Amino acid sequence: MTQFPQAFPATRMRRLRQAPWIRSLAGENVLTPADLIWAVFVHDGEDRMPVGSLPGIDRLSVKDAAKAAIRARELGIPAIALFPYIGADGKDETGSGALDPDGLVPRALKAMKDAAPEVGLITDVALDAYTSHGHDGLLDEDGTIPNDATTEKLVQQALVHVGAGADIVAPSDMMDGRIGAIRSAFEEEGFTNQMILAYAAKYASGFYGPYRDAIGSAAALKGDKKTYQQDPANSDEALREVALDLAEGADMVMVKPGLPYLDIVQRVSSAFGVPTIAYQVSGEYAQIKAAAQNGWIDGDRVMMESLMCFKRAGASGVITYFAEEAAVKLG
Repeated sequence: MTQFPQAFPATRMRRLRQAPWIRSLAGENVLTPADLIWAVFVHDGEDRMPVGSLPGIDRLSVKDAAKAAIRARELGIPAIALFPYIGADGKDETGSGALDPDGLVPRALKAMKDAAPEVGLITDVALDAYTSHGHDGLLDEDGTIPNDATTEKLVQQALVHVGAGADIVAPSDMMDGRIGAIRSAFEEEGFTNQMILAYAAKYASGFYGPYRDAIGSAAALKGDKKTYQQDPANSDEALREVALDLAEGADMVMVKPGLPYLDIVQRVSSAFGVPTIAYQVSGEYAQIKAAAQNGWIDGDRVMMESLMCFKRAGASGVITYFAEEAAVKLG
């Protein structure tokens, strides 16, 4: 706990707020484009496809994804997190499309890396975009997710991604032991420099709705994901999950969602001292955008305030759909 002098005059704090230059000089945290990871959706068509529940966000073609990588480089955004939209004809019960080395994500990775090799590329390792049932793993007849069989698929998916140019794989599936299995496979295949960002504290949240629309899994989802994502009531559980993923070989960890879980961001970053990424999820973005469109809030101000809150809580970086907008303002 921070210890303060007994005599800390209130007038000092007031003096340190009186003009923009002194507020900037005395500020405890600084937000820059280098703190942002741009969340980007990609699809297999030629044109941009607006996502109705995410105002201002489009699904990008492979060609436009390459342009986004160039844009990120220009704005000083260090990395892009890539998420696929797979149409119904590309889905099946086992999510086999996730393992195709010539699939949408590998082609997007190659195009983006060719266009802007300086920009880090992060891929989502999970099956939900590819399965006809919308779950992150395989699905047994009784509705349960077979952990080990799913993990085998995730390892194959991760290898496909790094083979196509992914710098970081981010397993979001929440299967037990998948970080260790992926790390072992990377070592065996010679991908010793590829990094793993573990969705270590991923909650069974109601804030994911627009994202599921964007990747095309909302209508397909059968049941919910409460058996493998974390209970929003728990915080100690998050620390145990983080510890397990780090022990298995994760290089960095994620807390998802973001703003409603700033306490988890703070606890994880303080307890482990490793890069801690917060994901400002689709529901958070959509709420800010909708309120701004209705004139209820100043959208730009709340956008920047929300991003600063992640830094204040101890996040090393933020995955956000605001990345391009915010970087322009910070520029």
